[in-house]
Amino acid sequence: LPDGAMLKQRALYALLDSVRLHETIYKQAGAVHGCALATNDGDSSEILMFVEDVGRHNAVDAIAGQMWLDRIDGSDKIFYTTGRLTSEMVIKAAQMRIPFLVSRSGLTQMGYEIAQKVGMTMIGRATNKHYLLFTGAARFLA
Repeated sequence: LPDGAMLKQRALYALLDSVRLHETIYKQAGAVHGCALATNDGDSSEILMFVEDVGRHNAVDAIAGQMWLDRIDGSDKIFYTTGRLTSEMVIKAAQMRIPFLVSRSGLTQMGYEIAQKVGMTMIGRATNKHYLLFTGAARFLA
């Protein structure tokens, strides 16, 4: 993952607020997972892409594919998901070169271990102004 990438708490809060206000299928029908690719601009964050699917991996893969098609560099981005932070989610985010992985849900032990090994900042249980910083504290500025 890229050296020197940092995430400020203000940018995290901006992302969480944007996700909360985003119109989604989940709000209307439930039973879907959402994933977002967002900017990391100092004190702010803006959603670039938002994909919902019944399978969380389908939503992740759709964003990865669009990033590839549009030649979007992930090294300065934040990836948000509603799903658990599993080893597969961490690996996919690392393959996209995204240093910051955020979820409103929890994590798995293997996801945690891989995030630590690759130096990813992994944040879970993120809603409103509450979050748990699991890995990569050196990249996070509260």
